[in-house]
Amino acid sequence: MILTKAQYEEIAQFLVAVPPTRQSLRKLKQRFPSQSQSTLLSIFSQEYQKHIKRTHAKHHTVEAIETYYQRYLSGVVKDGTAPVLLELANEVDYAPSLMARIILERFLQDQEESPPSKSVINSMLRDPSQIPDGVLANQVYQCIVNDCCYGPLVGCIKHAIGHEHEVLLRDLLLERNLSFLDEDQLRAKGYDKTPDFILEVPVI
Repeated sequence: MILTKAQYEEIAQFLVAVPPTRQSLRKLKQRFPSQSQSTLLSIFSQEYQKHIKRTHAKHHTVEAIETYYQRYLSGVVKDGTAPVLLELANEVDYAPSLMARIILERFLQDQEESPPSKSVINSMLRDPSQIPDGVLANQVYQCIVNDCCYGPLVGCIKHAIGHEHEVLLRDLLLERNLSFLDEDQLRAKGYDKTPDFILEVPVI
């Protein structure tokens, strides 16, 4: 089914008023029942990523980070099991996984003398059980599983889909008896750019 420009813009306009959560995807499907789930998810992701790029800087000022961190601390003091971080992210219209990263980095700065490395942060986001504070670990976990556009869970899904399509493309090339080089072969030959496949003989 081909989506018209007007249909795309209608969906994009609807997305302005909803937060980037799985609950919002259900609302989107209810509002546009004739569109497939994958189409709606793709538009949802594209539009939200545009929004995040436009507003990223304001969430990373020293003042904003400190405000978010103090709000997180006061929130978990009242109820450590409540989705404090997730609700904060939705309130300020920022991706839950990215909010979790901000708070985790700020927390680790208090725990360590030197700023935490990116690899340590990424490792803790992939496996929140590594976070040395049980309440924060739970808060980070809630953000990750409720984020449709960012975070390690979404990254794994995208990687799996990319690998699946690569396998399907390889099967199609083999079925058509087309000669090609894959990424590993291209790297071995010293190519600096390595798409999934390059045809050895151009075809029309």
